[in-house]
Amino acid sequence: MSGKRAGRSSKRITLDQNRRTRAPSFADDVDALPAAAEEQRVDRWLWHARLVRTRGAAAALAGAGYVRVNGARVEAPSRVVRMGDVITVALDRRVRVLKVRAFAARRGPAAAAADLYEELS
Repeated sequence: MSGKRAGRSSKRITLDQNRRTRAPSFADDVDALPAAAEEQRVDRWLWHARLVRTRGAAAALAGAGYVRVNGARVEAPSRVVRMGDVITVALDRRVRVLKVRAFAARRGPAAAAADLYEELS
């Protein structure tokens, strides 16, 4: 044999497979959602509205059934919410009823998060 192993492709891999790829930066996420978006995942919206500390906590909250959208229990964190939807969240021995007013492309300060919803309860 001339240095080639039997059963292997003769093509060379040009990229180093062991090299780690660049992690997505915060700036990459800004372009992921247009400014005039009309819908967003419920876990992202809860996190952006600063109702929970982490997106994982928002996903767990939604997956456990503590979130309702327009009266229907959310089964999965990927449930989409739209402007005007009413979200009911059971948090810390308290129930909050919120109306979705806007969406954010990224998580910002608390003052900006307060503009994302209207408190109904």
